[in-house]
Amino acid sequence: MSDPKYIDILVNDGAWLLDAGGQPRYTQDRHSIGQDIKHRIMESGLARKLIGERSPTLRADVLTEIELLVERDERLVPGTIFINEEAADRVLVTATTYEFGPLEVTL
Repeated sequence: MSDPKYIDILVNDGAWLLDAGGQPRYTQDRHSIGQDIKHRIMESGLARKLIGERSPTLRADVLTEIELLVERDERLVPGTIFINEEAADRVLVTATTYEFGPLEVTL
């Protein structure tokens, strides 16, 4: 097995996930890319904008903004990013990475 290409500290519910010794746990490759995408969306303010919007037309505009933001990630195959609003409080982002295959991120 080859060495991981992308390594990040594992974040769960906005906090670092620690092991029994109090050291941060790590994530790698596909999961790391998904975590980066989720954080990029959260930090952009688009998730908050989506929560505050009630108009279906304007919500669709925000979802398009999210798709365009995710599309900028060079690790993803262009044209494979799909944003699906599964519920008012749940958005599924799917994409294909060049090196690690498909990935899903839930907001």
